[in-house]
Amino acid sequence: MKLARRPRRDRPETIVALIDVVFFLLVFFLLIGRMDATAPFEVTPPVALSGSDMPGGGATVSVAEDGTLALDGRVSGRTPVLERLAARAAVETGLLVRINAHGAARLADVLPLAAEIEALGAGEVVLVVTPDPSGQ
Repeated sequence: MKLARRPRRDRPETIVALIDVVFFLLVFFLLIGRMDATAPFEVTPPVALSGSDMPGGGATVSVAEDGTLALDGRVSGRTPVLERLAARAAVETGLLVRINAHGAARLADVLPLAAEIEALGAGEVVLVVTPDPSGQ
């Protein structure tokens, strides 16, 4: 007696591999996206004829045109910004602090701030600038 074999059912296409690829692409683009804190207000850094590439890490203090301050993307007053930087400088030796000041911000707001941050014990204080597009 011959028994008929059941016809083979085609396996459905597995989309698990495709889902994995899409997930890894999503994670990849999230990681390579801007990982630095952005200012909660418009900041157009001043143009400079010289400068060097900005090191990563550390803290970013943003200064708006009207003198408003933000630390790592959060708007705060001058005293809270300095207190949080002092706490970080006590924990992180050689703390890098970037000052991202608007090009039209008053020097009377920016320079004393830089001096106060240095006095807190920050390892390095750098000013964010935009390279001169003419290259001169």
